[in-house]
Amino acid sequence: MADNQAKSEDNPEKVADSLSALKIKQIEDEVASSYLLVDIGANLTNSKYSRDLDSVVERAKDAGVKKIMVTGASVQCSKEALRLTRLYPGMLYSSAGIHPHDAKTWTDDCYDIIKELASNPECVAIGECGLDFNRNFSPQDVQMEVFEKQVQLACEVGKPLFLHERDAHDDMVRILGKFKDRMPPAVLHCFTGTTAQALKYLDMGLYIGLTGFLWKDKTDDGVRSILEKGLIPLDRLLIETDAPFMYPNVRGSKIPAHIKQALSDRSLSFLNRYCTFQRNEPCSLPVIVEMIAAYMKRPVDEVAMATTINAIKLFGFS
Repeated sequence: MADNQAKSEDNPEKVADSLSALKIKQIEDEVASSYLLVDIGANLTNSKYSRDLDSVVERAKDAGVKKIMVTGASVQCSKEALRLTRLYPGMLYSSAGIHPHDAKTWTDDCYDIIKELASNPECVAIGECGLDFNRNFSPQDVQMEVFEKQVQLACEVGKPLFLHERDAHDDMVRILGKFKDRMPPAVLHCFTGTTAQALKYLDMGLYIGLTGFLWKDKTDDGVRSILEKGLIPLDRLLIETDAPFMYPNVRGSKIPAHIKQALSDRSLSFLNRYCTFQRNEPCSLPVIVEMIAAYMKRPVDEVAMATTINAIKLFGFS
């Protein structure tokens, strides 16, 4: 013991550096524990949450997620999303709409049903709606027709649009352009496109929503590059988990070492303990905001606060 003490006294600078590093880590963890986050897109109606939704919501709260918008992707899903908001008032909110995968299920009464759902204060957006020409689970002409009807509905009820787009940028821009003089605010959810596409959406006044997709993007012109170049203004950025999908695999080899080092122990503990590729949870949101901040080279608390303010402003959360 005396030998150890002597070694410490012989290296006071080393001891000071160690203590300083420890203190910095403690401060970082305290900041992480004080996040006030909003998850603008989680599919909590998914059957993967049917047995333990209470625990999922409680873990999200513990992780610093204060509001979650439950995504509506079909008529039945939108009804169920609204029902969940009544079980967790002030924490859960919902959207109402038809996902492009399900556009083929649209019937003449869908417009009025979604409109009725949107009349509830807990329903804060129209969507998830848009175009997906990547998988084409519904015919493209049907997707465009159903999407345009939902944009029209959003204009009528004055609620924001929660948009989905995959490999359909030009048609998305064209359809939204028809409503440019009366379209409510909108967010391009789970953005995975290029720099040019992001800049076009921003020029149209849209918000950009980012998820854990970051971990697997290694294109020269994708989301990582957009963040590193600072092309998304903080006042147009939103964050989401898209749970149970888009698990942020922070152990992935595509993530640079300096990004991994920016992730706090507290945030990683929620991710590693409760989230998997098979079932992501809203409690992974702190890791996502830390990754985004690291790529942007901005303080995490600044990015966290900005995205929360943006969500409150866009969706009118109390």
